Amino acid sequence: MNELELRLGRQRAAGKKALIPFITAGDPDLDTTSAILDALSDVASACELGIPYSDPIADGPVIQASYTRALEAGTTLEQIARMLACRPTPSALPLIWMVSYAIIYRQGLDSFVARARQSGVSGLIVPDLLFEESDTLQAVCEREHLALVQLITPTTTSERAQRIAAASRGFLYYVSVAGITGERNALPAELCDNVARVREWSDVPVCVGFGISRPEQARQVAEVADGVVIGSSLVRELSGDWGGSETSAVERIRQKALAFAAALGHPQAD
Repeated sequence: MNELELRLGRQRAAGKKALIPFITAGDPDLDTTSAILDALSDVASACELGIPYSDPIADGPVIQASYTRALEAGTTLEQIARMLACRPTPSALPLIWMVSYAIIYRQGLDSFVARARQSGVSGLIVPDLLFEESDTLQAVCEREHLALVQLITPTTTSERAQRIAAASRGFLYYVSVAGITGERNALPAELCDNVARVREWSDVPVCVGFGISRPEQARQVAEVADGVVIGSSLVRELSGDWGGSETSAVERIRQKALAFAAALGHPQAD
């Protein structure tokens, strides 16, 4: 078991709900990314780092714009890996790269996974890699003790969902809606029932993402899930579209994460 599996496993055993923020690596620059990781280290359970990519997979406008800003700033995979490996104080958070399979394939599976592990990464989420075609990457990840997190959506059939749940490592990512990422005023009425059913099939924690934009939504989902993933609500704080506050983006993200942590009942957020 690696850092991600150990952290989330301990939290689930203790009845504590996982908070997994998502941020884009390199938006607006890698120094800010490093500062955000520091700011979240005592708030979150793990952190997803989005590897900027020019062709959106399931990303809504907020994360698409964030990827564009990072790419226009010249952010590369090599720079991201070097930043993580050379941080004066390595992140106390288990890190998960959200990355397109096109990037992994271009780098070479063995080279990419080894570099991720050397950079302190604990897991990968590859949203454009079909589960049925993931065996080779899964084998490479297992050799390097890296968790390959699989995804289930509301349209996944029960038979296929059970196979995905059995194969996922670190946690099982349940996508709350059949659509793209982004903040939503309301979550699907059937979400809680769907997650409760999926949890019966999974030996790893089940965490829910896509559309969770307010603490009260996180609290609702956590009644049946093992944790929540928060993305667009935090990434928006890097865009400048936040009403002119003089508070730094890093501090705004920390305060938002604290509000979600409080909704999940984390003691340090009280």
